Amino acid sequence: MSSTVTPPPRPGPPRAIATPCVQICIVDGPTGLCLGCFRSLQEIGGWSGLSDEQRASIMDELPSRRDRIDPAKLGPA
Repeated sequence: MSSTVTPPPRPGPPRAIATPCVQICIVDGPTGLCLGCFRSLQEIGGWSGLSDEQRASIMDELPSRRDRIDPAKLGPA
C-alpha cells in the first residue's frame, strides 16, 4: 500500500516591516542622525533584526530627534 505525502504549505510573501525611511539618506555629522528619518546608522543597519516593539519605540522618539539637527540642514518643515 502506498501513501501520498503532502508537501508542506508554501510560505507567503514576507511580512512588511514598518520603517520611517523616506529615501533621503544623508547622515548629519554632529548628531549622527539621518536627515531623512532621524535614525542613527546603528538603528538603520539593525532595523530588520529589531522586534516590532523595539521599532515602535524608536519611531515614537523620532519626532523629538528633529530638534537635535541644525534647522538650516533640514529646509522647510
